Formats: sequence, structure tokens, C-alpha cells
Amino acid sequence: MNAAAAPTTPITDVRQHILDVAHPLLLRKGFTGVGLAEVLAAAKVPKGSFYHYFGSKEVFGEAVLEAYFSEYLGRTDTLLTEGPGTAAQRLIAYFDDWLDSQTGEEAQSRCLVVKLGAEVCDLSESMRAALARGTRGITDRLASCIEAGRADGSIKAMPQGQDAQGVAVALYQRWLGASLLAKITRDRSSLDAAMRDTRQQLGLSSDH
Repeated sequence: MNAAAAPTTPITDVRQHILDVAHPLLLRKGFTGVGLAEVLAAAKVPKGSFYHYFGSKEVFGEAVLEAYFSEYLGRTDTLLTEGPGTAAQRLIAYFDDWLDSQTGEEAQSRCLVVKLGAEVCDLSESMRAALARGTRGITDRLASCIEAGRADGSIKAMPQGQDAQGVAVALYQRWLGASLLAKITRDRSSLDAAMRDTRQQLGLSSDH
């Protein structure tokens, strides 16, 4: 009796598999440091399959970033809108999660924006645009949570002359810089300082 033919893997599954395999490689080596052959070998797919799904390495890089932000923004929504407590407590939970991810041992926990931001913005306009869209999604969500905190009374102070969007952008910039410095120094003190600054900037006590 002939064996049944193996089922064909859906295109979306193969495409996602390539992205999933490439993510830790890019976190370790950066975009230019990872060659196509390495991605193909890790994903165990032929070269033709890669170009069928992505067309070029630049298109692939944009897809990696879009997949990263899709997952990250989903997690951000969970922390900032679905988590327990006041808006201020949810905001601190988000930054606690950020701090934990940047000080963890797994390469997958690192921030792809920190790793690729400066590198790819000068290489590819489409990848730069993907980073811009993704980071704007983050700051928009932070701003909404800050506004919710003002509405529920859990955030009582705002920096003079700044609205929620401006504060959100400033906080995101602060944490990106702290993450980069922590990567350079291999020390978490910059991230701990970012948390202290965040609490102070929003007028939060240590029990929030």
C-alpha cells in the first residue's frame, strides 16, 4: 500500500516560520550580519521558497519588523488596557516588563528596535518606515494610558507644558536610550534610573 502524500504546509505557516527563525539571528548579529544562507539553513527551506515569500532581503527585513511590532503591540495592549489596577499601575507594569525583558538571559527577550534601529534606517527606507510606524504605535498606546491615568486620578502630575503624547514620546526615548546604554555597559543601572525618572515625571509614588 502506498504511503499517503505528506500534507503541504500552508504558505502563511512557512512564511511565519522563516520570520520566527530569523528573529533571534537578527537580535544576535544585526541585519547586515545575517546572510541569506544562514537564514535558509536555520529555517531549513530552499532559496526559492525564501524569494517566493519575500522577494528580497529588504522586503524580508520589513516583514520581520512588522511581525515583531504586531506581537509587541499586542502584548502592550494587554499590559496597558487589560491589566489590573489603575492606569498608573498598568503603565508601571509595562515598564517593569520592559526592564525585565532587557535584563533577561534569552536573546529573544531583547528589543529589536534597539538592535536594528540605527543600522537599518540608513540602509532601507521601507524598513525605516516600518520602525516609524511601530514606534508610533507604542507611543500612541502610552499616551492613551497616560490620559486614562489623568482621568482616573492615578496620575496627578504632568511635566509643565507637555501633553500626554509629548510625555509618552519622552518616556519612550528615555527607555530606548537606557536600553542601549545597558547593552553597551552590560549593566542595568540605566534602566533602574529610567524607572525612577518615569515615576518622578508622572508624579507617582513608589507604591504605584
